[in-house]
Amino acid sequence: MILVEIFSTPGCGKCTEAREALKAVATGLEAVRWREVNILDELDYAVDLGVLSPPAIAIDGELVFPTLPGAERLRRELVRRLARKP
Repeated sequence: MILVEIFSTPGCGKCTEAREALKAVATGLEAVRWREVNILDELDYAVDLGVLSPPAIAIDGELVFPTLPGAERLRRELVRRLARKP
């Protein structure tokens, strides 16, 4: 199972717009869990991962995309990681 976390803030238009497209990619793959993290509620966690500004994406607790990737780039990264899982 791969955990994809998107870090955003309420009211962020850029976050909302991109979140739906990226969520469709992530949840369309088996063994991928999607979690939306409100930075205002989990600031310490976001800082610990190195999130400097939303929106950002972490995969399995590692900040992989400090800025949002395109849907295809996220899909390629998830497929690559799924291929490595036993």
